Amino acid sequence: MTNRKYVLVDKVRDKRIYDEIIVDCYDEIEQMMGWQCYLDETLKFPFLAKCIKKQGVSPLEIGEVVEVISVGENCENDMLVNIHWSGRKFEVPLSQLQPMNATKKVKQVFDDWRYWSQYL
Repeated sequence: MTNRKYVLVDKVRDKRIYDEIIVDCYDEIEQMMGWQCYLDETLKFPFLAKCIKKQGVSPLEIGEVVEVISVGENCENDMLVNIHWSGRKFEVPLSQLQPMNATKKVKQVFDDWRYWSQYL
């Protein structure tokens, strides 16, 4: 089903990811598409998020607040989201953001992605 190599650390989280997000996925591309659909269906756009870590592909600095407006389209190697920032629209990695005033479910989605993406 997958050629990802990792150790099951959190059985409850792993079960949720497999049952809700990547069920019936045969390769890594299908898994990323599963994540993209899951994020698009689960997250309610727009919402505010804070940058929690610097990443080379993103102009954001730690602590900056942005408006997340949608799931990105180029999600083959990382899950990206579209943001409004400084009067412009950018795609940045989901993993560098933390939602503000989010529901328990939305926080779980972000945590699940960080957990899963550490093995990409």
